[in-house]
Amino acid sequence: MAVLLALLSSAMWGTSDFLGGNLSRRKSPYVVVGWSEVAGLSFVLVACFVGNRWDAWPIIGWTGVIAGVTGYIGLVTFYTALSRGTMGVVAPITSLGVIVPVAVGLGQGDQPTVLQEIGIVVALIGIVLASGPEIRGGTGLLPVVLALTAALSFGIAVTYIAKGSQVDAFATLGIMRVVALGISGALLVATIVRYRLRVDPDAPSVRSIVLLDRRAVITVIAIGFFDVGANVMFGVSSTLGLLSIVAVAGSLYPVATVILAGTVLKERLATIEKVGVALALFGVGLIALG
Repeated sequence: MAVLLALLSSAMWGTSDFLGGNLSRRKSPYVVVGWSEVAGLSFVLVACFVGNRWDAWPIIGWTGVIAGVTGYIGLVTFYTALSRGTMGVVAPITSLGVIVPVAVGLGQGDQPTVLQEIGIVVALIGIVLASGPEIRGGTGLLPVVLALTAALSFGIAVTYIAKGSQVDAFATLGIMRVVALGISGALLVATIVRYRLRVDPDAPSVRSIVLLDRRAVITVIAIGFFDVGANVMFGVSSTLGLLSIVAVAGSLYPVATVILAGTVLKERLATIEKVGVALALFGVGLIALG
């Protein structure tokens, strides 16, 4: 059950990432993340009201704050990388962040079976191979740097989501999104001040930058829904299984992003990327069997 929930979370994360990266090609990644956090927080607050889950918020404390800061940095850098590079390549690089929770889990005493250990290695090799063309410089260095930054940020965020979920997953996600909205609000104020101080008749208005059209609104609501759903599923899976195991299963979100990018945007993958995706899936299969 733990691996299944983690796989479902990866599918939802991958869908959210595709939608966010695609929208970031039309709107600023900061704006996309900000509005998607509003949507995500709305879903979390509804869940907390329905389930009366407020008591856990003070207990989560700094765990949620750290997850919120690193998660926000990860989303902004990831969406920026997706908007400037090839989705089917940037996403696998970002999934290297799984190394962080795997290392933490093993350091805390996780003891996977031999088959699961082989599965972890195979899956990680698959993720690296799926990143081949970008490492060769196919779309430039900047998307690689941004994707690696996102990988580290996501790795830390996921680790703290798992930690907070031991108490309450919804409280952890609630604090995360409050923190992310605080950062988004501060950046919005800074943007408004900058534009008002700059005299440039050709510069776009703040309203045109910040506000979304109807199609974009629907997209950010979907992003928030899938992201919250993925976080909840991963958080619950981390309470049912070993962190080092569920983290690998949850890190397969690039597969969904790659499939959607190929289907919707007609992006084509190199042979090495296809082999990498296949190995990653095979590795998860070994983990599940173990």
